[in-house]
Amino acid sequence: MRALVISGGGSKGAFAGGVAQYLIEELKRDYQLYLGTSTGSLLTSHLALRKIEKIKEVYTNVTNDSIFNVCPFVIKQKHGSQNIAINHVSVLFNLLRGSKTFGESHNLRALIRATLTEEEFLVLKSSVKDIVVTVSNLSLNQVEYKSLKDFDYEAFIDWIWISCNYTPFMTLVKKDGCEYADGGLGNMVPIEEAISRGATEVDAIILQTEVNQFNRLPSKNPFSLLTNMFSFMLDRIESQNIRIGKFAATHNDAIINFYYAPTVLTINSLIFNKEKMTKWWESGYDFAKFKNQEISQLEN
Repeated sequence: MRALVISGGGSKGAFAGGVAQYLIEELKRDYQLYLGTSTGSLLTSHLALRKIEKIKEVYTNVTNDSIFNVCPFVIKQKHGSQNIAINHVSVLFNLLRGSKTFGESHNLRALIRATLTEEEFLVLKSSVKDIVVTVSNLSLNQVEYKSLKDFDYEAFIDWIWISCNYTPFMTLVKKDGCEYADGGLGNMVPIEEAISRGATEVDAIILQTEVNQFNRLPSKNPFSLLTNMFSFMLDRIESQNIRIGKFAATHNDAIINFYYAPTVLTINSLIFNKEKMTKWWESGYDFAKFKNQEISQLEN
């Protein structure tokens, strides 16, 4: 069984979309299992439906307003680069109204629901393909994997949304008596889960470079310090997930084809820039094409 696994990575998901488009449309890869974490979970259903142009349109037009109904930061342009700073008014208002997080991302749930219709959900549910999203159960201190086959439409929309909720900047969701957050807090690249579900060949799209290529900029304020700390932890989680995935593949005679980002796409994946994300989608497509041409030449 062939599986497609897409890691978390916020706005960098546009690059993953381009890679997946080449694999599906040009190489005619037929996946029976799709696993995604965070931004990866947003892509999987549409890739399984082969509605790639539809999800490309969403990814290359999304803005911070599409994600946040209460945005906890402001974007500042300085020396040609974009930085984020705390939006004191929004954060204070959100905390005073009893929220547990700095920002709220209910607009993202509405976008997910508008993009993946109930009719499309039912098509997927009746197919042999399985779509699985990763979530972090903070109450039970465990990572959980939610299959489309096990839920109705509204519940699965919730799980996709939860998988993307990068707390404490986005909504902390209480569901089934537990508090849930971004799947990346537990598993950024669910390769091991794909293999445990029977995958014998995995195409894994990793939204970071294979080798660390940059030093983070000094923290400008408590908010940027917090984002730097989370980025550091998620990078370590991702590296560990990849090692575990390789180990699982070795012991189950499975093959993993890695597609790492060839360059650092952004140092802040919470910034959604239409122009950049359009370029990342195209560069993902071109990178997958170049990589597979190289493989073909080596085999010949």
